Amino acid sequence: MRSFPFTKKIRCVHSLTNALFMHFLVQSFPDEVLDLGRSVRTLDLTHNRLVVVPLEIDNLINMQRLVLAENLIERLPVSLGKLQSLKVMILDGNQMSTLPDELGQLVRLEQLSISGNVLTYLPETIGSLRNLLLLNVSNNKLKSLPESIGSCFSLEELRADDNSIEDIPSSFCNLINLKSLSLNNNNVNQITPNLLKDCRSLQNVSLHNNPILMDQFQQMEGFHEFEARRKKKFDKQIDSNVMISSKGLDEGVDL
Repeated sequence: MRSFPFTKKIRCVHSLTNALFMHFLVQSFPDEVLDLGRSVRTLDLTHNRLVVVPLEIDNLINMQRLVLAENLIERLPVSLGKLQSLKVMILDGNQMSTLPDELGQLVRLEQLSISGNVLTYLPETIGSLRNLLLLNVSNNKLKSLPESIGSCFSLEELRADDNSIEDIPSSFCNLINLKSLSLNNNNVNQITPNLLKDCRSLQNVSLHNNPILMDQFQQMEGFHEFEARRKKKFDKQIDSNVMISSKGLDEGVDL
């Protein structure tokens, strides 16, 4: 660990609200970071070699943005749930297989990105994140999504590409603010029947490389209203299509 320049830089920003320490290749969470305490609003430790997030991270009680992407982190401490000012948490590119139930205590969280890990499931407590706008769990090992996600009533965008998900929970029909749903490269063979009818804000659905057929999608109740919303958004004619690619019209599901 290059302790001297890292410590020197921390001391330089001790009175600031943004603690940005990317690409230092540190292997452990420096005590100096935790000493910043209540003053920290943003902490970014992207591209290091962190394995453990210490229990004492709850010292940063006023932190609103936490970025720990591209490390070697295997788990999050239960004390994370005390960071109830947190609005953005980015944990992409780590080695986490589970998330603590205390995740549900982050009631102000608006953006949660955990792509590129090895998650096999999401905790049911995720449904307590009523202010969540963006959830990105792409490129994990998920076989399902919890029913409780249907309680994330503010959710606007869900990305769950490159997993092994087989179906979409019926509770998704409660996501009346959902605008974009991306489930490319999964094993989805059916969608809850009322999804398009009940999710009246839905504008984008991407289901490339799944077993579901376009005919199934087109026959869902609410498909024509969904199609109209897409046409309005892109201000062009999209005749019975779900997605557009650089190759032209693209149904969004493989026929």
